[in-house]
Amino acid sequence: MKKKKIFFSILTALVLMISIFLYMNKDKFVYVGSVDIIEVDCSKKHQILSEVYESDQRIRKLNDPIKYAKEDHRNQELVISIIEKCGMPTLNEVSQKHMNAIWLGLQHTTEKHRKKYFPQIEEAVKNGDLSKQQYALMKDRILMDEGKPQIYGSQIKNGKLYKLENPETVNERRKEMGMGTIEDYLRTHFNIEFNPN
Repeated sequence: MKKKKIFFSILTALVLMISIFLYMNKDKFVYVGSVDIIEVDCSKKHQILSEVYESDQRIRKLNDPIKYAKEDHRNQELVISIIEKCGMPTLNEVSQKHMNAIWLGLQHTTEKHRKKYFPQIEEAVKNGDLSKQQYALMKDRILMDEGKPQIYGSQIKNGKLYKLENPETVNERRKEMGMGTIEDYLRTHFNIEFNPN
């Protein structure tokens, strides 16, 4: 009986301490919710996609996780809603910047949405509306999401190159996609030396 009392006292103290910690740090945590389809005016997709592009580029320069998460979430909802309500845009309808905004919104969304809309990205690349490099980056991210080795060596996890399929031939695959060597990519962007082993 005494052991039970001690256990419940410790448990109560622990719950109280966690509650106080969460309350005191509530501004550092953000839950932005699910990515939902929202109302968009298809006649304004140029303006919406311009705003998505500018927002995505701006928040990547900030060190503000709350603003980052909220704006990313909003951008993802706008991009997905445009695809769902207006159809996947093409370069016949919008500019390259607008197509890049679509890609950025999907690249930075959840695993589920990235996978769902990847066929539209593949089609856009096939039609010349998006680049082969954009395809490679998203393909690698989807493979990483699934716990599989990446193909093009674009993804970093915990400060290291994420596992890579056939590292000895990665530069051949990268060249096919219009990408520079993996050595230059890793050194320039992440200060990582490539080790094929």
